[in-house]
Amino acid sequence: MASGAKLRQIGTMNLHLMMNQNFLWASMIWGAVGGGYLLYGWRQKATIPLAGGAAMTAASFFLPALWMSLASIGIMFAVWWLLRQGY
Repeated sequence: MASGAKLRQIGTMNLHLMMNQNFLWASMIWGAVGGGYLLYGWRQKATIPLAGGAAMTAASFFLPALWMSLASIGIMFAVWWLLRQGY
């Protein structure tokens, strides 16, 4: 940075590197899909989609864009598989 000010760090990850356009778009998309799962699970009184939606929404705030996408796809597959099994 031109001013030489130190950026706030989260562990070893630099906050400036984490807040880029990819992270914001991926967070918005996967947060919306997770919110849909959460709302569906809440209204249908189904615990599997409710837990999956909560996990996806939480993952969209804390994981980098690539890992968030992979985790969200994995959670969606797990919810689909559990519902197919009759849970």
